[in-house]
Amino acid sequence: MRVRIESDGEKLALTELQGWLARDPNARRLSVTPVSTPGPTMGTLDALEIVLGSVGDIANFAVGYAGWRLARARGGTRGARTLTFGGTTVDISHLDAEQLAELLRRLEAGEAGDDAAQS
Repeated sequence: MRVRIESDGEKLALTELQGWLARDPNARRLSVTPVSTPGPTMGTLDALEIVLGSVGDIANFAVGYAGWRLARARGGTRGARTLTFGGTTVDISHLDAEQLAELLRRLEAGEAGDDAAQS
């Protein structure tokens, strides 16, 4: 399963998330690839693509992302809160680790459908 986390206009958030996941003892095993789009801002980080190969990977990413988001909440900044999988885009900024893991499992199983955006 390959998911994409978008910058939501705050590109520094992606750099911080990438570093956070790399330092997390469980999430650092995940394949995290920075993505930048060609154009006038070439070389600017626009998204992270993350490969989740197992249920353990899903849980590790969910816990790592939720921890990063909590740490950033103190600063009042958001960013990197949109997750894309296939044709589905979801705002995950309000999900805790358990809810995010469940959403990812549903997306992988093809069960999320249109209600994913409401989660």
